[in-house]
Amino acid sequence: MSSDQYRLPTTVRPSAYTIRLELDHESETFSGRVVIDAEAGNATSEFTLNSEDLTITAATASQDGDTTTCDVELDEERERLTLRSERRFQPGPLILAIEFHGRCNEQLVGPYVSHFSHADGEPAKLITTQFEATHARKCFPCWDEPAIKASFEIELIIDGDHQAVSNAPEVSRTSLDDGRVAVRFAPTIVMSTYLVAFVAGPIETTEPIDVGGVPLRVVHVPGKGALTDFALEAGAFALTYFTDYFGLPYPGDKLDLVAIPDFAFGAMENLGCVTFREALLLIDPDQATQPELQRAADVINHEIAHMWFGDLVTMSWWNGLWLNEAFATFMEMRCTDAFRPGWDRWTDFGLSRSEAFATDSLASTRPIEYEVISPVDAEGMFDVLTYEKGAAVVRMLEQYLGEDRFRDGIRRYMVEHQFANADTADLWDAVEAETGEPVRQIMESWIFQGGYPQVVVTDPADGSPTTGGARVELTQHRMRFQGADRSDNQYWMVPVSYRRIATDPEHGGDRSSGEPAGPSVERLLLDTDPATIEGIDPAHPLVVNSSGSGFYRVLYPDAHREALAAVAVDHLNPVERYALIDDTWSAVLAGQTTTPSFLTLLEAMTGESDRSVWQRLIGGYSRLRRLVDGEARERLEEITHDALAPALAGLGLSPGPDDDDRRRQLRADLVRGLGVVANDPDIQDEAKRASATGLRNPELVDSSLLAAAIDVVAAGGDEADFDDFIRAWKAATTPQSELRYLGALTDFPDPALVEQVYGLILDGSVRTQNAPFLLRRALLNEHCGHRTWQFITQHWDRLVDTFASSLIVRMLEGINALDTEADREAVAGFFSQHSVPSGQRTLQQILERQRVEVSLRQRESELLSRFLLG
Repeated sequence: MSSDQYRLPTTVRPSAYTIRLELDHESETFSGRVVIDAEAGNATSEFTLNSEDLTITAATASQDGDTTTCDVELDEERERLTLRSERRFQPGPLILAIEFHGRCNEQLVGPYVSHFSHADGEPAKLITTQFEATHARKCFPCWDEPAIKASFEIELIIDGDHQAVSNAPEVSRTSLDDGRVAVRFAPTIVMSTYLVAFVAGPIETTEPIDVGGVPLRVVHVPGKGALTDFALEAGAFALTYFTDYFGLPYPGDKLDLVAIPDFAFGAMENLGCVTFREALLLIDPDQATQPELQRAADVINHEIAHMWFGDLVTMSWWNGLWLNEAFATFMEMRCTDAFRPGWDRWTDFGLSRSEAFATDSLASTRPIEYEVISPVDAEGMFDVLTYEKGAAVVRMLEQYLGEDRFRDGIRRYMVEHQFANADTADLWDAVEAETGEPVRQIMESWIFQGGYPQVVVTDPADGSPTTGGARVELTQHRMRFQGADRSDNQYWMVPVSYRRIATDPEHGGDRSSGEPAGPSVERLLLDTDPATIEGIDPAHPLVVNSSGSGFYRVLYPDAHREALAAVAVDHLNPVERYALIDDTWSAVLAGQTTTPSFLTLLEAMTGESDRSVWQRLIGGYSRLRRLVDGEARERLEEITHDALAPALAGLGLSPGPDDDDRRRQLRADLVRGLGVVANDPDIQDEAKRASATGLRNPELVDSSLLAAAIDVVAAGGDEADFDDFIRAWKAATTPQSELRYLGALTDFPDPALVEQVYGLILDGSVRTQNAPFLLRRALLNEHCGHRTWQFITQHWDRLVDTFASSLIVRMLEGINALDTEADREAVAGFFSQHSVPSGQRTLQQILERQRVEVSLRQRESELLSRFLLG
């Protein structure tokens, strides 16, 4: 179907909406009237808008004081409302007025109901909204396309004891004769419909703090005000940071950060009324782990970045969604790195970037930007390629151009397109005009084709991988996993950075600073032709993708990789060490090296001290563990123990007074790795003691250690432990603690216990925002994955009807842990008969990734076992 089937005619365009909504919390319904100031470009007798799940009760059109009643026609398939009049309206201003009513839904989109309980157990509910991508039309008739911007003036009729917030400040609150109140908000700036928002019900707000003239508040359900300080601190920092970075003032009149008990996404960038999952906004720093704090800061920063990049300047159509989300993801990390430099955010980015690499190594990947036709297509854009890959290529461009020059180009773009819409090319052109670099040519090779390159270091004399000659060649080809579907080769303009490692004291670098060690970084653009690097000294191994900012893998021959591993701890910075491990595992998946070679690399790098690199090391041992069993697994557990135990001994089991956040978290990671991956009984006993103390007095246990102890206990726990965790989940006083215990329920080894989680999902005890992620985690449980798959297939229709459509594919991401040929056949057979409501492309990626894992087990399981027992 052509895009015109879903795009509205442009004959008439709105300029302002005046919306009056009456919200009925008891019946979970609403009624309303929208008055739309519009401009007709041509003479017309009909007006076409978007509308979905609304009953239209009246509609009129007015021009020059003459009002005409319109006939109403609804097209449910294309979600369109057409108003027809016997009168022909002339070009110029006109007014449409439409009356309607509808019902709030339970799938967390459009206007919907969010349930919670007061401290005394009394149930309560909010009526809130989620309009991105195309759900404003579920609330009021509108031109529901991002390029059709207008201002919005909203009035809500609510219960007299309720409060409400929306995009703009409240300007009046008027009592009505029936006990309700009318809350009216100021007009917004011109913006897209998907950014309109309101929240109404028994809510509370913090006192506003002034941030450069902008009042900032946190909005929450009653009783959670004590959990708002961190969000206010992070939000104030972000407002100041982005105002300076973009060189433009915040575009709204106020900023409310609103915690919603039920929320499908992480957060939503509604201008002036940003909505969040509670766990990403309400947090007690004394009881939270460093990753929990970082995740909250990231999301707060991401949404506030959107106030400029997305709200002030908006993509013209949904194919440009990547630019909104990728840039906000990139900016969130910039801001978090400035907010808490000790968290070393750019090194940590390697973990999320690895997920983008994994998807982009498949034939079923997609370009970052691709054609979007229908609303279902738009929903499918919210994936790891839009966010993480997009952010990675933006970061790559910034590092290639230089941070200041890149920022100057962004400022130019913002000034040129503020209060309007823009396409991807507009951004590249602005940065190119500011820097004089061929930005569009470079970036279009990354944006408009799927996949990514692997850069191969070879000896030009015979074409074999180099072991250190006088010169080397760099070539590129598309990275593919073995077992994935076949795909054509492609080429990119690759900004390659490289340097020669100096292993002598005279040229050594300061490893602790995170700066590259050795000679300065050199750069080149690698295209279809090989690139030659002269003057290679065998004593100074070459590291390609220096500082790890490029979105590409590097293939080193075994000898070269071993030489780098030997000097990595002292002469590679953390990002480079992380990439060395990650690129090697990718080569295993591609069939370019073996699991024994990968294990040898892990063992060579256990003198590590950086938390992100240790996460990759532990993750590597964990992946190998799943490939073997019996005596081979026991031997691998011994090797893992020997690698991790000295690092934990160096840190000590108890936090010290001088420990920073990442050191405390590294200790917890090592405890988790030893207790789960290495199956260390002593650590398991320590975890049981810490968990028992945490159940009674959580403030007595370091929060990071407590979170690790919960995971260790769950991995080997019994029914008594399970019951303890159920009680702790229900009694949790913070959203983070609630999620820790809830998630751990799916890690227990006894399928009968995990089956109780299925019951909690079916009876509604688990929120629908969390249930898909629980099932994904249960699929990854090697003891219960098959039983979880059976549960999903047996209850498929019910789960699809209950969960937000965007969360179904998130639930299925755990399928790749089912890695036998019989598993693959069963899963493929099921999906030959069942469809996913949105995210069909993502489903194909999940199924292909499962084939990759099946291939890996077939190739490497026996080989690794022989190596371990040899």
